[in-house]
Amino acid sequence: MIRFEGVARTYPGQERPAVAGIDLTVADGTTLALIGPSGCGKSTLLRMVNRLVDPDAGRVLVGGEDVAGLDPVALRRRIGYVLQGVGLFPHRSVAQNVATVPGLLGWPKRRVRERVDAMLDLVGLEPAAYRDRRPDELSGGQRQRVGVARALAADPAVLLMDEPFGAVDPLGRVRLQAEIGEILGRLGKTVLLVTHDLDEAVRLSDRVALMRDGRLVQDAAPADLLARPADAFVEEFVGADRLLRRLGLIAAGALAEPGAAAGLPVLPAAASARDALSALLASGAERLAVAEAGIVTLASLRRAARDGAPAGFTSGA
Repeated sequence: MIRFEGVARTYPGQERPAVAGIDLTVADGTTLALIGPSGCGKSTLLRMVNRLVDPDAGRVLVGGEDVAGLDPVALRRRIGYVLQGVGLFPHRSVAQNVATVPGLLGWPKRRVRERVDAMLDLVGLEPAAYRDRRPDELSGGQRQRVGVARALAADPAVLLMDEPFGAVDPLGRVRLQAEIGEILGRLGKTVLLVTHDLDEAVRLSDRVALMRDGRLVQDAAPADLLARPADAFVEEFVGADRLLRRLGLIAAGALAEPGAAAGLPVLPAAASARDALSALLASGAERLAVAEAGIVTLASLRRAARDGAPAGFTSGA
C-alpha cells in the first residue's frame, strides 16, 4: 500500500540528509512504526506520503501510484492524518471537526451527520454528549479520540499517525493506545506510525523500522527486533529489558500447560507473559493459573523470553 523507493531529502542549510536512500514497504492492512532518536528522519519520511514534504530523489508510491504525479490537496483528502497535539480547529465543534474531510468532498449533509455519529461511537465518545462540544471542553485523551475520528471520517485506506499519543498523560496513553490499536486492527487500515516510544511501537505495530541519521537500520517484526538486534546501536536502543518487552507480546495462555491449579494465583485469559512474570514475582509462587488455559511456570517464562512464542502462536500486537 505504501512503498518508498530510494527516497532522499536534504533541507536547505543542512549538510546531512534528513532522509538518505530509504527503501521500505508497508503492506496493505498492516501497521508499520517508524522509530529512532530525535532528528533521525522518521517524521520527514512519513510526511512524504501525503506530500507535506517532497523527496529530492526516489519515489513514494501509495496504492501503486507515484504521489509526485498527484494533486497534493486531493491526495491529502484520501489519506487520514493524526498528529501530536491533534490540531483540531478550536472555533469549531467536535462534529464540525470530524466532518471536515467529508464536507470538503461534497458529501450530502445527512450522510455527513450519520458518519460523524458513527465515528464518535467508534472511538468511544457518545455522540449526543460530545457532538456540540468545543475542543477546549475536552480532556487530552478525548481530543485525541476526536482527532482519530476526524482522520477516519472519509474512510481512507491509509492512515498517517505522527506522535499521536504524545500529548496524553502516561496512564491514559496506554489505555488509549490499546483502544485505538484494536479499532485500527478491526478496520484493516494501512497505518504508518511515527513514535519515539519503543513500547508504543512494539504494542501497536506489525513491523518496526528503526532509523538513525536518516538511514534505515533495521526493519523487523517487533518480537524479532527485540530478540535479534541487527547491531550494537539497535541493541542499545531497545534496551537491556528487551526480553521483558518481548514477554509483553506473548499471551500467557499460549505458554500454559496442564497442571493442578487449586490455590494458585489466577490470571485472566487476556494477560500477557509479562503480566504472568509480574504476578509470579509478587506472589512468590513458582507457577500460576491462567483462566481457561492451564498453568504457567517460571521455567516456561524463561523459555519464552529466550526463544519466543511457541510454534503456531500469533502475537496480539
